[in-house]
Amino acid sequence: MKAIVDLFSTDYGLMSLGVIAFVIVMGWWFSRFFARKIAESERDARRGG
Repeated sequence: MKAIVDLFSTDYGLMSLGVIAFVIVMGWWFSRFFARKIAESERDARRGG
């Protein structure tokens, strides 16, 4: 229980939450970016260019 309290009430806990949230958002963004680029590349390859 103390770990949860520290996570939400201390500066290092809040910074950890910020880093965790940033990494999750960054992973989501990269997966969308790469999926879009792969689809774009496949579409260009089918067109022959």
